[in-house]
Order: sequence, then C-alpha cells, then structure tokens
Amino acid sequence: MSNQKILELHDIKREFRMGSEIVRALKGVSFDVEAGEFLTIMGSSGSGKTTLLNTLGCLDKPSEGRYLLDGVDVGKLGRNELARLRNHKIGFVFQAYNLLPRTSALENVELPLLYNPEMSARERRERAVKALTAVNLGDRLDHTPNQLSGGQQQRVAIARALVNEPVMILADEATGNLDSRSSYSIMALIQELNQQGRTIVFVTHEPDIASFSSRTIMLKDGRVIKDSRNESIRSARDMLAALPTTEDY
Repeated sequence: MSNQKILELHDIKREFRMGSEIVRALKGVSFDVEAGEFLTIMGSSGSGKTTLLNTLGCLDKPSEGRYLLDGVDVGKLGRNELARLRNHKIGFVFQAYNLLPRTSALENVELPLLYNPEMSARERRERAVKALTAVNLGDRLDHTPNQLSGGQQQRVAIARALVNEPVMILADEATGNLDSRSSYSIMALIQELNQQGRTIVFVTHEPDIASFSSRTIMLKDGRVIKDSRNESIRSARDMLAALPTTEDY
C-alpha cells in the first residue's frame, strides 16, 4: 500500500439550524484514508454517518474544518468545480441502485461519461462495456433494470461507479436491499476491486459487512469513538461458497 493519502479530514464540524435549535451533526471528526484502503464507517442512526458521507462525497460542505480529496482542498472550490471533482474523483454506489428504469445497463453505466465533452461515443461505449465486464455483466449489456435481479442491478451501479476510474468508491449501505447471497456476492466484488488497488469507503450499520474491510471507524454522536484495523479480514467469496445451495434463486 502506498502512503498517498486519498482523504484527509481535519476537525470537521457540521451544524444545521432546525427552527430555533442548532443540531451539531459532526463535532470535530479527523482521519485520513490512504490509497488502496478498504474502510467501513459504522454508527447507529443519528451518529452523523449520513452527514459524514455527504461531506466525503462533496455533496455538503462542513461548517468548520478542512477536507482534502486526493490533495485538493474541497472547501476552496465553487459549485461547478465541486461537481467536476465529484464526477472525476468519486464513484458512488447507493442502497437503492439509482438506475434509470427504461435504460439499458450499458446506457446507465455510460451516464457519468456524458459530462465529458472530449470523449467520443465510441470511447464511452468501450469504457462502459469494460466496466460491466469487470463486474461480470458483460452478457447483460442490453438488459434494463427490471430484467435484472437486485444483486445484478447493484453490479450495474458499481460498474457506473467505476467507469470514470475514480480515486475512491463511496458506498452507502450498498447491500441494504439485498439477501445474504447477493450481499456476499457484492462484497466479494468490492473486495476484488480493493485487491486491484481501489480505495473503498463503505458506510454501513452491519457488523458482518465491516468484517470484510481492512479498517473500521465507529461514529457516535458526531464523533469518532473508535478507529481500528481489522486483524482478521473475512473473505466474502468464502462466505458465499459456504451458503447452502438448496435455496431457490
């Protein structure tokens, strides 16, 4: 693992005004993530997880503190620069997949590339095909979301996250809507991407998902209460293989 820092958070605070009250969602969060790490962020509802996720994804700016993404100070960017940074540096994977329903897997994956005027339609297609092949959906290019299972839809979403070759994949409860078999299958894919050198930040409330990562940060009441390396990382592929095959899928 290189010592290049992909994320640097320095004393991040985020406050919201709710009527006459001030809600302190983040109360001074600091940590770094190095290139090639697989980090899970855990915490119960109200811990500040979502606010932190929105900060990491450049969807929201902190009230105080500094956030550097791949060496860029996010706080100094205007709205257009932020959008460009988000599109090039971060691949998002959401719990609800967020795919366009009447659009093929291939077209869904091409979407982030449409913002790049220098890229030809042919190159867009080639990159989308490559990303879908990487998530084992090379034979489903023309399928629309309703022709795919939940696990396959999440694979399309991961391919879409990969297509811009981002410095980080940011996943939000990405297995939340899936059964055990599909969850382990998605986590096996995430572990594979991480072994290829991709930096993964995965927000979850499920301890078994965290056990697949190399490091876990625990949030409570807007603060980091624990930042621990995982000494015995479980293999999602092994867990998948150990599931009984009698179930009808």
